[in-house]
Amino acid sequence: MNLVYNVEDRPRFGQTVVFAIQQLLAILAATIAVPAIIGNGMSQSAALFGAGVGTIVYLLFTKFKSPVFLGSSFAFIGSMFAAFAGGVSMQMGYLGMIIGAIFAGLVYVVIAIVVRFAGVRWINYLMPAVVIGPTVAIIGLSLAGNAVGDALGGAFDADAGAYVMTPHAWACFVCAMVTLLVVCLCSVFGKKMVKLIPFIIGIVAGYIVAVIFTLIGKASGNEALMIIDFSAFAAMKWVPSFTFLTALGGFKELSGTYIATIAVAYIPVAFVVFAEHIADHKNLSSIIGRDLLEKPGLHRTLLGDGVGSMVGAFFGGCPNTTYGESVGCVAITGNASVVTILCTAVIAIIASFLGPFVTFLSTIPGCVMGGVCITLYGFIAVSGLKMLQPVDLNDNRNLFTASTIFIAGIGGMVLKIGQVTLTEVAVALILGIIVNLILRGKGKEKAGMIDPEDEDPKKRAHKTE
Repeated sequence: MNLVYNVEDRPRFGQTVVFAIQQLLAILAATIAVPAIIGNGMSQSAALFGAGVGTIVYLLFTKFKSPVFLGSSFAFIGSMFAAFAGGVSMQMGYLGMIIGAIFAGLVYVVIAIVVRFAGVRWINYLMPAVVIGPTVAIIGLSLAGNAVGDALGGAFDADAGAYVMTPHAWACFVCAMVTLLVVCLCSVFGKKMVKLIPFIIGIVAGYIVAVIFTLIGKASGNEALMIIDFSAFAAMKWVPSFTFLTALGGFKELSGTYIATIAVAYIPVAFVVFAEHIADHKNLSSIIGRDLLEKPGLHRTLLGDGVGSMVGAFFGGCPNTTYGESVGCVAITGNASVVTILCTAVIAIIASFLGPFVTFLSTIPGCVMGGVCITLYGFIAVSGLKMLQPVDLNDNRNLFTASTIFIAGIGGMVLKIGQVTLTEVAVALILGIIVNLILRGKGKEKAGMIDPEDEDPKKRAHKTE
């Protein structure tokens, strides 16, 4: 892509702060949604703090070469619920989440050690372009339903098999479309700074429309038009409730059986997230034009992600992971400056202690974020499709591999095996690898393989000679 700011570039301080706020807005909804889903007194501010610190850890391990923010991982939601299963106390549950994150992080550390000595060529062998391209596309497409559901206020009628357009749904739809169109117009036709902050402008525009609907709803007594819930300010907390402070009281209840339960709940999921980790970094690599699996190296990105997850859970209970929303923000704005990501992490840490600010951000309606996410998730999907460009889809071997991944992913092939849930992305990737290995021929081009040297014109010319 034609990046406005490359990885090493440093925008002016004022611009960096604005860009960082935009990144924060892109990842905020998902980051604070995880503690809200888990409940049990978990603090959204602490999760934001953990995400900020975890991102800094990741940047340190990757030598500030990988511009992506880490936020609360949805993949571990089932594991986190398992930490509270069996009627354990809140302190025990919090301790269980920290222990679980350590188990998951250690899986990353072990894989990183293997990669450090074995290299990444086996990754390219198992996951050539014909496998990784559709998988990246599935990451975006699997989230499409969330974006649409948010944009329409969750008004889906299972019996009708469609979204029922109630007055509330129409109001949400208008807010989402205003947000979407403003983001698109600013990104395509905007000049200078406007082109670099389309999400901020779009969210502000959508929020203003939502406020207007809410005021009309209050004046007329029509609750369907009250899109924004300002009651969150009543329960506002100024200081985050850090997980480790509560977890200290759980040691007296700790048992070997409970630790084994946590291990079973977390470790298998870590292997699933490992596959998504590779897909995310392949996608980011295609955007910034550098192979992050080679430099700074997959072992470093794994260590950063793993240790960052431990840190995130220590403070907020939620293991972290690299965010597709953050990658999408980099792609759309053309700003890959790692300084922006660092600034985002610092702002997230500071903001976690500013109760009014965090509460205000939490009042941004889901429909407004839905309008934003239509673009973010769409860009992830399109990035995956672009990876398929050098693949010969006239060869049935490649065609069957890609088809398997698309149908398994879009069809929502989620498998629950015991305590482990394999997401549609993980299932699609595993099936794609298996099909590709079975069908592949001797020629690496026919199997969608691309030799890293072939991407360099000079090396390609030398090999031709």
